[in-house]
Amino acid sequence: MKPCIALRPVGEGSDLIQYMPKTMRAHASSLILLFAVLFGASLAHAQPAPAGARGLPDFTQLVEKAGPAVVNIRTVEKAKPRSGPQIDENDPFFEFFRRFAPPGHPGFGPPSDSQQERPRGVGSGFIVSPDGFILSNHHVVDGADEVLVTLTDKREFKAKIIGSDRRTDVALLKIEASNLPSLKSGNPDQLKVGEWVLAIGSPFGLENTVTAGIVSAKGRDTGDYLPFIQTDVAVNPGNSGGPLLNMNGEVIGINSQIYSRTGGFMGISFAIPIDEAQRVADQLKSTGRVIRGRIGVAIDEVSRDVAEALGLKSTSGALVRNVEPNGPAAKAGVEAGDIVTAFNGRKVEKFSDLPRLVGNTRPGTQATLEIWRRGKAQQLNVQVAELEAERAAAKVPEKPTEKASVNWLGIAVGDLSKEQKDQAKVSGGAVVTGVKGAAERAGIRQGDIILSVNNSQIASVQQFTGLVERLDRKRTVVLLVRRGDGVLFIPLRP
Repeated sequence: MKPCIALRPVGEGSDLIQYMPKTMRAHASSLILLFAVLFGASLAHAQPAPAGARGLPDFTQLVEKAGPAVVNIRTVEKAKPRSGPQIDENDPFFEFFRRFAPPGHPGFGPPSDSQQERPRGVGSGFIVSPDGFILSNHHVVDGADEVLVTLTDKREFKAKIIGSDRRTDVALLKIEASNLPSLKSGNPDQLKVGEWVLAIGSPFGLENTVTAGIVSAKGRDTGDYLPFIQTDVAVNPGNSGGPLLNMNGEVIGINSQIYSRTGGFMGISFAIPIDEAQRVADQLKSTGRVIRGRIGVAIDEVSRDVAEALGLKSTSGALVRNVEPNGPAAKAGVEAGDIVTAFNGRKVEKFSDLPRLVGNTRPGTQATLEIWRRGKAQQLNVQVAELEAERAAAKVPEKPTEKASVNWLGIAVGDLSKEQKDQAKVSGGAVVTGVKGAAERAGIRQGDIILSVNNSQIASVQQFTGLVERLDRKRTVVLLVRRGDGVLFIPLRP
């Protein structure tokens, strides 16, 4: 059989066949026909793509619709006069500094324009109404003497700060314009983890930058009053104040914070839920400030050891560390060491829920507190007051008045004097005069006042000693301790 040699690139199968001897061409044609039949059969029996399989989303229409309502914010502050040592005119270097010192240097010529006003920072915002109201972050405009807003059509306006709230990091601005594009608010409660979201802002001053990602968690606690939306959307300095959008083009959050060890994006960002921000903005618009409720307690989380020692089934609730004297909670009968489990019928899952629930309650409202005290559930009525400025904490003396030997817990205690009881506002207890071993490792300090042991109140050193001797030495002991102006539960593992 004569070999077949193809002298040109192989294209279709027919090109190859024509160079083959007649006997080989018959076999090749049969093989090609068989391959075509089998390949066609495999395509016919191929399984369709799963119904739930989807391609990547197309954000183009969303960006075209929402982008014009996102603004760039630049802030300016007036430079403060620089102070420095004055050079005497008789000094030989006076003429040198007078001639070569930069403009505005103290004592040498008029200040330059750049020193009169200097850029302070950049951020983002978005228009929420056609008449020029803009939402952004408090930290974007805080301390600014002038706020400049630039639209996507390059128009620039001086904005007025209607109000700004540090606790929620929300700011409301106003520019004098009309018929502006604006964004609608969505419902963060309907947001699902894993859902696609989009951010538009000015990272590093790069206006109208679009980044996308998914919701990675909800209800993250990074502040007293906000359950943040956590995403993996790339957010960097300058994105602050910009909108977080769902796939319907609705704002579901204001980009506010990032988790970073370098100052740049590391895969986690946080947004203020828009319903919380809108509640703040409404108050800023009507009164210029935010009015919040308070009941006058300092709180902490409930640890598992504390929950078990107090007979609670879970760690939900808020531990009352301190009660403000003559405050709403004190008048209602709340005591340090109580566990608040619900406020006005709404369960307190995490201790940070309580400030939000109370803060969102109008001052003057009669509310109910459900608490857990010494193994029993109780309900108290409290009148919510208006949140005021923080007050200085009262100092409690930490000098012991009487010493005793260290017990098996590693604690030595003494009785409180009348003066110490009055200043600490306690009726009983035992003051710690020395610590070592397990107590020292647990964080007990000299000067702490022990108020209870495993939910049993302490009136004196004698009672404390008797209780400690009857404890199971293999189980964790929980002490309620007053330290300074607050109280805390300390689990102690022998």
